[in-house]
Amino acid sequence: MTQIESNALRDVGRTRPVLENITNKWSILILTVLCTKPSRFNELRRRLDGITHKALSDALKRLERNGLVHRNVLPTSPVSVEYSLTALAQTLQEPFIALYDWALKHGPEMEQAQAMYDTTHTDKPC
Repeated sequence: MTQIESNALRDVGRTRPVLENITNKWSILILTVLCTKPSRFNELRRRLDGITHKALSDALKRLERNGLVHRNVLPTSPVSVEYSLTALAQTLQEPFIALYDWALKHGPEMEQAQAMYDTTHTDKPC
Protein backbone atom coordinates (compact mmCIF):
# COMPACT_ATOMS: atom_id res chain seq x y z
CA MET A 1 0.00 0.00 0.00
CA THR A 2 1.29 3.48 -0.84
CA GLN A 3 1.92 5.79 2.08
CA ILE A 4 0.51 9.29 1.85
CA GLU A 5 3.24 11.82 2.44
CA SER A 6 2.46 14.56 4.93
CA ASN A 7 3.40 17.12 2.24
CA ALA A 8 0.63 15.80 0.01
CA LEU A 9 -1.99 16.58 2.64
CA ARG A 10 -1.32 20.29 2.30
CA ASP A 11 -3.38 20.16 -0.90
CA VAL A 12 -6.44 18.80 0.89
CA GLY A 13 -8.27 22.06 0.16
CA ARG A 14 -7.91 21.42 -3.57
CA THR A 15 -8.89 17.76 -3.39
CA ARG A 16 -11.83 18.11 -1.03
CA PRO A 17 -14.40 19.38 -3.58
CA VAL A 18 -13.41 16.65 -6.05
CA LEU A 19 -13.57 13.88 -3.44
CA GLU A 20 -16.90 15.16 -2.10
CA ASN A 21 -18.40 14.94 -5.61
CA ILE A 22 -17.32 11.37 -6.29
CA THR A 23 -17.54 9.78 -2.86
CA ASN A 24 -20.89 10.85 -1.53
CA LYS A 25 -23.33 8.05 -0.77
CA TRP A 26 -25.18 7.81 -4.07
CA SER A 27 -22.52 9.03 -6.50
CA ILE A 28 -20.04 6.29 -5.70
CA LEU A 29 -22.77 3.65 -5.95
CA ILE A 30 -24.09 5.02 -9.25
CA LEU A 31 -20.61 5.14 -10.74
CA THR A 32 -19.89 1.63 -9.52
CA VAL A 33 -23.08 0.32 -11.18
CA LEU A 34 -22.25 2.15 -14.41
CA CYS A 35 -18.77 0.56 -14.38
CA THR A 36 -20.44 -2.67 -15.46
CA LYS A 37 -22.55 -1.28 -18.33
CA PRO A 38 -24.62 1.72 -19.42
CA SER A 39 -28.04 1.76 -17.74
CA ARG A 40 -31.38 3.44 -18.01
CA PHE A 41 -32.80 5.45 -15.13
CA ASN A 42 -35.22 2.79 -13.85
CA GLU A 43 -32.58 0.07 -14.05
CA LEU A 44 -30.25 2.21 -11.94
CA ARG A 45 -33.06 2.81 -9.48
CA ARG A 46 -33.78 -0.92 -9.17
CA ARG A 47 -30.11 -1.76 -8.64
CA LEU A 48 -29.68 0.99 -6.04
CA ASP A 49 -32.09 -0.26 -3.44
CA GLY A 50 -33.39 2.59 -1.31
CA ILE A 51 -32.64 5.52 -3.61
CA THR A 52 -35.55 7.84 -4.30
CA HIS A 53 -36.45 9.12 -7.75
CA LYS A 54 -35.39 12.64 -6.73
CA ALA A 55 -32.09 11.54 -5.17
CA LEU A 56 -31.16 9.55 -8.29
CA SER A 57 -32.17 12.37 -10.61
CA ASP A 58 -30.19 14.95 -8.61
CA ALA A 59 -27.13 12.70 -8.38
CA LEU A 60 -27.16 11.96 -12.12
CA LYS A 61 -27.41 15.69 -12.93
CA ARG A 62 -24.49 16.41 -10.56
CA LEU A 63 -22.39 13.61 -12.09
CA GLU A 64 -23.20 14.84 -15.60
CA ARG A 65 -22.25 18.40 -14.61
CA ASN A 66 -18.95 17.11 -13.23
CA GLY A 67 -18.13 15.35 -16.50
CA LEU A 68 -18.46 11.84 -15.07
CA VAL A 69 -21.73 10.64 -16.60
CA HIS A 70 -22.96 10.91 -20.17
CA ARG A 71 -26.72 11.21 -20.71
CA ASN A 72 -27.90 9.73 -24.01
CA VAL A 73 -31.50 10.30 -25.10
CA LEU A 74 -32.65 7.23 -27.02
CA PRO A 75 -34.98 7.58 -30.00
CA THR A 76 -37.71 5.38 -28.59
CA SER A 77 -41.37 5.90 -27.94
CA PRO A 78 -41.73 7.01 -25.25
CA VAL A 79 -38.34 8.66 -25.09
CA SER A 80 -35.90 6.97 -22.74
CA VAL A 81 -32.48 7.93 -21.45
CA GLU A 82 -29.40 5.80 -20.95
CA TYR A 83 -26.52 6.80 -18.69
CA SER A 84 -22.91 5.76 -19.16
CA LEU A 85 -19.50 6.65 -17.83
CA THR A 86 -17.47 9.31 -19.58
CA ALA A 87 -13.80 8.73 -20.38
CA LEU A 88 -12.95 10.72 -17.24
CA ALA A 89 -15.14 8.51 -15.06
CA GLN A 90 -13.67 5.37 -16.60
CA THR A 91 -10.39 6.30 -14.93
CA LEU A 92 -12.19 5.69 -11.61
CA GLN A 93 -13.15 2.10 -12.46
CA GLU A 94 -10.04 0.49 -10.98
CA PRO A 95 -10.19 2.30 -7.62
CA PHE A 96 -13.97 1.82 -7.38
CA ILE A 97 -13.73 -1.89 -8.09
CA ALA A 98 -10.96 -2.15 -5.49
CA LEU A 99 -13.14 -0.30 -2.97
CA TYR A 100 -16.15 -2.49 -3.80
CA ASP A 101 -14.07 -5.64 -3.38
CA TRP A 102 -12.68 -4.31 -0.10
CA ALA A 103 -16.22 -3.69 1.16
CA LEU A 104 -17.26 -7.24 0.30
CA LYS A 105 -14.17 -8.73 1.95
CA HIS A 106 -14.08 -6.57 5.10
CA GLY A 107 -17.76 -5.76 5.61
CA PRO A 108 -18.26 -8.62 8.09
CA GLU A 109 -15.27 -7.39 10.14
CA MET A 110 -16.79 -3.93 10.31
CA GLU A 111 -20.14 -5.38 11.39
CA GLN A 112 -18.38 -7.31 14.18
CA ALA A 113 -16.54 -4.17 15.29
CA GLN A 114 -19.82 -2.23 15.32
CA ALA A 115 -21.53 -4.93 17.39
CA MET A 116 -18.65 -5.01 19.89
CA TYR A 117 -18.65 -1.23 20.14
CA ASP A 118 -22.42 -1.12 20.62
CA THR A 119 -22.33 -3.70 23.44
CA THR A 120 -19.60 -1.84 25.33
CA HIS A 121 -20.90 1.67 24.71
CA THR A 122 -24.60 1.31 25.37
CA ASP A 123 -26.20 3.92 27.55
CA LYS A 124 -26.63 2.24 30.89
CA PRO A 125 -29.56 3.39 33.01
CA CYS A 126 -28.60 5.39 36.06
